[in-house]
Amino acid sequence: MDLCDYAAYHLVGMIRRKQVSAVEVVESALQRIADIDGTSGHLDGSNAEEPGKIHSFITITPEYARQQAQKVDRAIAAGENPGLLAGVPFTVKDIYCVKDTLSTAGSRILANFVSPYTATPVARIEAQGGVLLGKVNLDEFTFGSSNESSAFKPTPRNPWNTEHVPGGSSGGSASAVAAGEGCFSIGTDTAGSIRQPAAFCGVVGVKPTYGRVSRYGLIAFGSSLDCPGPLSRNVYDAALVLQIMSGRDPNDSTAANLPVPDYLSELEKPIRGLRIGLSPDYFKITYFDAQSGDIHQEDVPEVMKQAVYKAAGRLAEMGADIVEDVPMPHTHYGIPAYFVISRVEAASNLHRFDGVKYGYRTNQVVRDLHELYRKSRAEGFGPQPKLRILMGMYVSAAQYSEQYYLRALRIRTLIRQDFEAIFDPFGKYRLHALLTPTTPTTAFRMGDIYGDSVLMQYADQLTVPANHAGIPGISFPAGFDPQGLPIGVQLLGNDFSESILLRIAYTYEMVTEGDEWRKRIPPILAY
Repeated sequence: MDLCDYAAYHLVGMIRRKQVSAVEVVESALQRIADIDGTSGHLDGSNAEEPGKIHSFITITPEYARQQAQKVDRAIAAGENPGLLAGVPFTVKDIYCVKDTLSTAGSRILANFVSPYTATPVARIEAQGGVLLGKVNLDEFTFGSSNESSAFKPTPRNPWNTEHVPGGSSGGSASAVAAGEGCFSIGTDTAGSIRQPAAFCGVVGVKPTYGRVSRYGLIAFGSSLDCPGPLSRNVYDAALVLQIMSGRDPNDSTAANLPVPDYLSELEKPIRGLRIGLSPDYFKITYFDAQSGDIHQEDVPEVMKQAVYKAAGRLAEMGADIVEDVPMPHTHYGIPAYFVISRVEAASNLHRFDGVKYGYRTNQVVRDLHELYRKSRAEGFGPQPKLRILMGMYVSAAQYSEQYYLRALRIRTLIRQDFEAIFDPFGKYRLHALLTPTTPTTAFRMGDIYGDSVLMQYADQLTVPANHAGIPGISFPAGFDPQGLPIGVQLLGNDFSESILLRIAYTYEMVTEGDEWRKRIPPILAY
């Protein structure tokens, strides 16, 4: 096993004990990137795809990584504290600003933007000795569920089958982690954009409670929905990274001013007596057929349903109480409400990109400022940002806001009330967590859904309710489908209950540690 395949917490111990150096670990990760990543995403890279490569990155920062690793090694040699993540290599979704690096959001309009500062979550990780390998690819401005909408081509592939998507929008993060290109990655979750690609790529992904992690330095999509969080190969590493990322930030007024629990000390507590619910509303998908105009409802595939029940069975063996038939009646309204709310917020946030202050500016001759805006945006934005601007402005217009936007906000409230009812400690169900499939299916093939904005959005139907409600969620691996693609299941919990969700997921990870499916590695690593 290469050094880059070790868990973060193992590497920290090895580096602190001087069994290996931080530089050796970084060189192992950089070699892995050289072996399997292929051409990094770039604006003119539509024909640069290489068979069998995963193309996770937009920007690789090898010299910066080596400098960071050397700093960690010097601190250890001097007897100083190198930090909780001493020498651990990681990647960052290119939706975060990182000082002196390109911060593109996967869009042509920011292709030349070099950030003058570093986002709080990233800065906190670096302050604890984390070593940044580079910025990974994403759907443009995080608009997508497959990672195919990035302006930087070639787009990432799934390490378990490179003909399939890694999920989105944090697809580059998930594919990099699954393939050992860094021990963890920092992504964002607006409708499931951490949890869905984590499920598709067979890794752990955490969406914390809204406000648990600062959004300062995150290029916004939907400001009331966006949540920074980690993706890792195991639950312990996820808890470690979340511990470091979380907490109050004077630069972000939406960051919660609450103490952060010691997630690591909570992990090994028993789950006996915890009440974990199963809801029939999370075993079916309700979607709109644009051709017929009808509303359809289908059960999720049996393999997805059985993964949840098998996970529930293993947790029951460890003493958890499984509560079935938990009603979540407004779950299927999550996507329609998200279509409206997210588009309104996206349209508002995208107005800052005008070709004047920073980013892409048209080279055409323009008559006035209005034409500069129009041409810069027309050339700089891809199809997905343009669609969101148009829809956001339409549904928020005065004559339509009651019909669409205000109604969507009321639906969001109803979804929130569903969760409040099941987590109420004095209510009928008194749940500590809800266990569900993370996604309706395993990873779909490249190109199968891309271009159909409605159908692609329904890949997030089981994850988006948590974003509406602002509650935490964690997706973790639970086996494979018959095609050898990973299956993810998720736990959803009450506000700021990350420690409980991490504890349950960790217990499942430990109880299944010897299972045969845990021994599988992505085929791309059999080089």
